[in-house]
Amino acid sequence: MSTSTEQVDPVVHWFAIATCVVALLPIGIGTLVTTLRAGMAFADWPTSDGYNMLLYPWLNDLRHSDRFVEHGHRLAGVVIGITTIALVAVTVIRERRSWVRNYTIAVLFAVIVQGLLGGVRVLMDASQLAMVHSISGAVFFVMCVMFAVITGKNWPATCADRHRLPSAANVAILALPLLVLVQYWLGGMFRHAGRMMFEHLAGAAVVSVVALVCSVVLVRQGSASLRKSGLFILGALLVQLMLGTGAWITKLNVPAFGWVAVTGSPASVVFRSMHTVGGMMLLTTSVLASVHVLRRMSWGAASSALDVPGAGRKGGLA
Repeated sequence: MSTSTEQVDPVVHWFAIATCVVALLPIGIGTLVTTLRAGMAFADWPTSDGYNMLLYPWLNDLRHSDRFVEHGHRLAGVVIGITTIALVAVTVIRERRSWVRNYTIAVLFAVIVQGLLGGVRVLMDASQLAMVHSISGAVFFVMCVMFAVITGKNWPATCADRHRLPSAANVAILALPLLVLVQYWLGGMFRHAGRMMFEHLAGAAVVSVVALVCSVVLVRQGSASLRKSGLFILGALLVQLMLGTGAWITKLNVPAFGWVAVTGSPASVVFRSMHTVGGMMLLTTSVLASVHVLRRMSWGAASSALDVPGAGRKGGLA
């Protein structure tokens, strides 16, 4: 999968992009479900109050925000499931690279697991599973975006790009997704259980510093793909910091500025929900940067193995 002669199929690529867009629907509504504490609006699953999920009179619940949002989340889950099945079908038919076809099977497996997690969370009334459901949703979205990247026309070129980073920069960039994932978990603990607020704030400081350093290093490189990765990380970080500040102010009182937060206000709901989505975007951009770095490290190791003194003189590799 590392050759610059890889051929990409534009149809598969556009289906992959469409899957990413559709994936935002259940994820975005899911963050609203958590913010509104609507996860147990229905005590049954896969039915809704005994109705078949697709036959439930959803629009009758417009005045009941918890039931309307929760059932909307379920319907969005059906949509992303169907979309992922279509993606697999198109990829298996049109994609020549076997490892890419296998990858899309993994994406389908991930969306199935995600749906089952959501259902078990309801049946067991387990708030801990709600947090796991949120984290696995972020991982699924990362997988979708990664699939869109590897099916894009620029993917083969990233292997041919021989630009390599210093070892310290590689370590920081490869560690960033893990740091963001831990921070995402801490944020989930605060959202779902009301715990680890100060740990979440400390994690935000650590992630911000590391992400900023990584983005500056990447932006200063001569490689266009590395510069783009750095800009994506920087943009996601700035947006996430703004959303986090908004979520903090609208959820908690700020006596020093005379601010009194209103529980459940529209601003609070929007900022808190979007802050979760922002964390997912930061995770996605950091993973993409790590993949670019890993490809260059892999190419460097391969080229070093081929660079054997005297190989061309003694019947070795020319």
